[in-house]
Parts: sequence; C-alpha cells; structure tokens
Amino acid sequence: MTQTPPVTPPKREITTKPRFSDKVFRGVVTGGGLSSLIILGLILGFLLYEGYGTFKSQGFHFITSSNWNAVVDANGLFNAKASTFGIAAMLIGTLVVAVIAVIVGVPISVGAALYLTFYAPQFIRKFMVTAIDLMAAFPSVLFGLWGFFVLESSGEYWAKLLNKYLGWIPIFKLPTPYVQHSPFIAGLVLAIMIIPIVTSVSREVFSQTPLDRIQAAYALGATRWAMIRAVAFPYARSGIVGGVMLGLGRAMGETVAVYTVLNIVYQVNWHILFSAGGNIASMILLKFGEASPQEIKALMAAGLVLFLMTLLVNSAANYIVNRSKSGR
Repeated sequence: MTQTPPVTPPKREITTKPRFSDKVFRGVVTGGGLSSLIILGLILGFLLYEGYGTFKSQGFHFITSSNWNAVVDANGLFNAKASTFGIAAMLIGTLVVAVIAVIVGVPISVGAALYLTFYAPQFIRKFMVTAIDLMAAFPSVLFGLWGFFVLESSGEYWAKLLNKYLGWIPIFKLPTPYVQHSPFIAGLVLAIMIIPIVTSVSREVFSQTPLDRIQAAYALGATRWAMIRAVAFPYARSGIVGGVMLGLGRAMGETVAVYTVLNIVYQVNWHILFSAGGNIASMILLKFGEASPQEIKALMAAGLVLFLMTLLVNSAANYIVNRSKSGR
C-alpha cells in the first residue's frame, strides 16, 4: 500500500485590514456621532450670534439684573439705550425649582432602584423597568396638565402644612396667603419627571455591583440592608451622583410643564411656597410670541445662558458616570 503524503494547507494571511462592510459600518457610526456634535455646535453658534448684541449692550448686567423692559418710542421703534434686559430672577428661579425637584425626586428614585435591584421578584422587576422607561418618554405637556389639574390641590395642602410648621424658616414663609402656581408645585411636577431618569441610571449602577463582594458580605453574616450599605452604596455612589446631575439638567431645561403650573413673575423669589417665580425656559416661551426683533435677540442670549448651564451639568454627569463604570 502506498501512503499519500499529507497535504499542507496554504498559510493563511493574517491582516488587520478591515473588510468593506466594516468600513461602511464604521463610517455610518462615525458620521452619526459627528453629526450630533456638528448640530450641537451649530446651535451654540446660532445662539451666540443672535445674542451677542445683547451681551455687548447689557454686559454682565444681563446676568445680575432682574429688569426686563423693552422700550419702544412714539414711532414704534426700539430704543436700545432705554431698554434693559436681565435674567437674574429667572436664573435663580431655574435653580430653585430644579433643586426642589432633586430634593423630592432623588430619594424616591434611589429607593425604587434599590427595590428593583435587590428586592423585587423577577416578574415585577420586568414590568416596572418597562413602565419606568415609558415614563421617561412621556411628553412634558402631559406632566404639566397632570400637575395643573391633579397635583395642584394636593400640593396646595402640603404647601400650607409646610408653612404652618416650618414657617419660621425664611424659605417657607408666605408674604401673602397665595400658594397656587408656586415654585414648590413646579418642583413637585419636575420631581415626577426626573424620577424615571434617576431611577434608570441608579438601577443600572446598582446592578453592576460585583457579585463576589455581595456574596462575601452575606458569607460574613450581613443582612441584605447591611450588604447594601457596606457594598452597594459605596460602589454606586458616583453613578448615583451622575444620575442626579442628569435629572438636574432635565429639570433646568424644562419649559412647558413649568409654564403650565408656575406663575411667571419677574422678581427674585426665595419663598418657594409663594405664588411667584419662573425659569429661563418658561420666560422664553412666554415672551417669544409677542417680542420685537431686538427682544428676540435678548431671548436668544437667555437661551444661550441656559444652554451653557445645561451643557455643563450634563458634561459633569457624563464624567461622573464614566468614572463609576470604570470602578475608580
């Protein structure tokens, strides 16, 4: 019998050159990412171009003043020298309403995230995760209408209760007994709006807690709550802060919901239960329809300030969440 010599297969060429389909996919993904940055840059450039005249004429007074007065002469022409524009009251109102939303919404969100991660049965977890994700996609006008028709009466009761027992604290004082359409009510509506965002981020971070650390805590005799305090919270702290800042950015930029439930007044109001306040986004919505071309430029300048504030908050949140995912 003759033996056939073994056939040596040809050497396979190893190359790092990507295939055509990989190139196409990479180009599509890269184009999508760059298009987002380009659109964001164009929006920033447009707001800066339109609002530059207001910043030049008003200076830093635009940030520190609360006067918004567009003067028109007898001929119907805009008087730039007599007109004053300032967003200090709206800027403070934006921060006040957003902080109220964070104080009310964050404990609920973190508690919901802990329940979904460590306590809820599987069928309840799936249903609630889906419901929370759907809540994040609800239009803001629905939250505003719900707050106006449903939450307003309950919020009025809680506002009067806070004033009765905590009225000795300056922010809970009432100059006059008017509590409807107050920053407190607006903050409650925004708290409902940011709960899905903060809950989703917190739940994702809690779910990434290393299993070996959890099992080690149980092996040492820790209860479930002791494990959460000793293991889950320290690991997820940065991620929770990032989720809170994402919710803060959402609350700062909200327009329709705040406009629906808040009484817009151009003055600084530190009394959160009093029916007066506002934020930059709702002011732009209120003024835009009847504004003159010069006043529209001032509104664009206000939008630029809000844009930069929101961008700063979201960038800080993204940095903190990335640090949390890397385990540092």
